Amino acid sequence: MILLIVNCLIIGFIAYAIGRIGHIYGGHLDGPDHWIWGVLLFIPGLFIFNEWAFLMFAFGVGLIISDLKDFINLKFYGPDHVEKLRFWHID
Repeated sequence: MILLIVNCLIIGFIAYAIGRIGHIYGGHLDGPDHWIWGVLLFIPGLFIFNEWAFLMFAFGVGLIISDLKDFINLKFYGPDHVEKLRFWHID
C-alpha cells in the first residue's frame, strides 16, 4: 500500500511537470486545455479500484493542478496568454 501511495505521488508530479512544460512550450497553440485530459483520466479512478485506476487518478490530478487557473475558470479551448514563463506556478 505504501508503494502504491509513493507511485501515485511520483506519477502526480510527473503529470504536473508534463502539464507545465506543455503550458510553457505549447500554451500559444490554439487548442484544448490540458486540464480536460486530466479530468478524463481522473474519472475512472473514482469508480474503479485497482492499481492502474489509482495511477490514472494521480496523473489526472497532476494535470489538473498544473492548469488549475483554467480549470477554475472553465476555459476549455484557446491559447494561453502568459506574461511570465514559470515552472513552479499554478496557471
